[in-house]
Amino acid sequence: QVQLVESGGGLVQTGGSLRLSCAASGRTLSTYIVGWFRRAPGKERELVATISWNGISVYAAESVKGRFTISRDNAKNTVYLQMNSLKPEDTAVYYCARDRIPYRTVLHEGEYDWWGQGTQVTVSS
Repeated sequence: QVQLVESGGGLVQTGGSLRLSCAASGRTLSTYIVGWFRRAPGKERELVATISWNGISVYAAESVKGRFTISRDNAKNTVYLQMNSLKPEDTAVYYCARDRIPYRTVLHEGEYDWWGQGTQVTVSS
C-alpha cells in the first residue's frame, strides 16, 4: 500500500517535547527532499522545516529555529521532526510531504506532491 504516515503527535504542556515521524511505504523517501508543514486553526499552512535527500542541507522556519530539528533515516524510509521547548502557538496539525523531483539540491525549490494525513500537536499553556 502506498502511503505516507505521520505519527508522534499528542498533547503536551508548554516547554515539553515531541518527536514526529514520517514513514513511507510503497514509495521511497530516500532520494527526495521532505518537508514538515503545519496548519493551525484559522491560519494558512506554514512550512516548518525541510531536509535534503542526503540530509546535508536543512531549513527551519524562524518561528521554530533553535527548537525544532529535522532529520532522516533513509534506511528506514523515515523523516523525523524533533520538537523541543514547545509553545501554545505550535499547536497545529503537522503534515509531512515529499518533493516531486528526486535528488533536488536546492531546498526552497521543493514542489511537494505526496502528502500524509497529518498528526495533531496540541500544546497546553
